[in-house]
Amino acid sequence: MSRELRNALSCFATGVTVITARHDDADFGLTCSSFNSVSLDPAIVLWSINQTSSAKDPILKSGGYTVSVLAVEHSELAMKFCRDSHEERFNGVAIERAPSGRAIIEGAVAWFDCDLNGVIAAGDHDILLGKVTEFSSQQESVGLVFERSRFGRVGEVA
Repeated sequence: MSRELRNALSCFATGVTVITARHDDADFGLTCSSFNSVSLDPAIVLWSINQTSSAKDPILKSGGYTVSVLAVEHSELAMKFCRDSHEERFNGVAIERAPSGRAIIEGAVAWFDCDLNGVIAAGDHDILLGKVTEFSSQQESVGLVFERSRFGRVGEVA
């Protein structure tokens, strides 16, 4: 991707999430800013993963994933889940377990536990659709956003 296109796309602020899966008794996780809702009835969400990601195969084989919407104070954690090895990503990270057994980042603004509902190839990424089976939110918490390669928070929303 050209630097100019990357810069233009970075003007669109996104929320920041950590996607987790559990496969062969091991946790896998990665930072993701492509999470979005698709449908309320049935409840379906999506996110995209690079086709070369080492987390892709365990996530697909696990049959589902959990999305933790990060709070504004989670910027270091967001970097940890995109830099550290899969074995190190969960070290020192407080988690809870969803009913499925997948990890939820403690203090997340919201979380969504999902069964894999479909995979769509799209360029160098795959779009993973998930049917939401469980969820929760903390309405008083402030979410972490990513814009122009920086973390921050949303200002006043009109």
